[in-house]
Amino acid sequence: MDLINSTGMLAGYTMGMKPDGRELLVVAIKGTFTIPKQREELRLAEQQIPLIMADTFTGEPGFSAPFYEVDYSPIKYRCDVLLNGSAHAPQGHPTRTVQVGLRLGSLIKTFNVVGERYWKAGITIAPSQPAEFTVMPISYDNAFGGLDNFHEDKNKHSAYMRNPVGKGYHKLLDSYLVDRAPMPNTEEVSRPIQTPNDDYKSMAFGPVGRGWAQRLPYGGTYDQNWIDNTFPFLPADFSEAYYQAAPGDQQIPYPKGGEEVVLVNLAPEGRIAFNLPTIDVPVVFFRKKGGHHETQAVLDTVVIEPDKGTFCLTWRASLPLKKNMFEIPQVLAGKMSRGWWRARELGKTYYPSLAHLAKANKDELEEDR
Repeated sequence: MDLINSTGMLAGYTMGMKPDGRELLVVAIKGTFTIPKQREELRLAEQQIPLIMADTFTGEPGFSAPFYEVDYSPIKYRCDVLLNGSAHAPQGHPTRTVQVGLRLGSLIKTFNVVGERYWKAGITIAPSQPAEFTVMPISYDNAFGGLDNFHEDKNKHSAYMRNPVGKGYHKLLDSYLVDRAPMPNTEEVSRPIQTPNDDYKSMAFGPVGRGWAQRLPYGGTYDQNWIDNTFPFLPADFSEAYYQAAPGDQQIPYPKGGEEVVLVNLAPEGRIAFNLPTIDVPVVFFRKKGGHHETQAVLDTVVIEPDKGTFCLTWRASLPLKKNMFEIPQVLAGKMSRGWWRARELGKTYYPSLAHLAKANKDELEEDR
């Protein structure tokens, strides 16, 4: 299949599948933008981040936090707003705790970032005094959760399935198992972490693991009945909400463009504010037997990286197929001139300028020699 990309950004395509087994042709368009300083115009970054082909992690897959999720989800019904970054102490002065915040459209999320600390276990179990810091990474690796695998008896091990890669969780409270064990570096503003075995919300801005408790139920049931009667298709109870990588409080309706983004204590400047660009991304699917289907790609993924000074936007469009992707020989992402459309209708090659035509003629002459 021929994908014509006139967006000035990166584009790619893949096959997807609806829960009922119908195949989809999915087109993703991704742009990397520089976070503008005051009075600067928003512009595409010189280096465009490629479309992510497979999930990536901060460390060993399955034992560390998801960092980027694949850009080729078949569909997202809401926009994932994600952020990879760090908390910065105001004005660079060492602090023991700082409140960070992210706002985009209807999304407002804040939490506290705390310096390194540990559990003190004696007559009671309590947090230690946090250490000072100027920059602290924000990740589910540093949020409440993790594995309680400290007991010598493996039958007594457990995991905090809302965030099994975090730290600070202990189901067994024996002093020798808990004392001086590391605590998380993030916590809710209104509910500081006080005990190792309570049910705290893991605070971070990144993607949620596919197998974590808050996302896994959307994946459906893969039992013997599925193996015998449904495989290789998705189970009947699969929900397309599974494709949303962000936690529920970081999912918003598709942005239209122009929405203000505000970051607080997520960069050395303290507060950063800018607006999302307003970009129309039409996608045209040309059918093999004639005709075409035109749609508008929707902005369904925002990834902000303040430490890099960039953010990425991903638009998505899909087309249900009757049989297979060979029925769509060509896809156009973006806009083309009337001349291009006219040349296509006449079955001719389009040249955007006389210089391009002259070069084509020259190349043809050289091939004939």
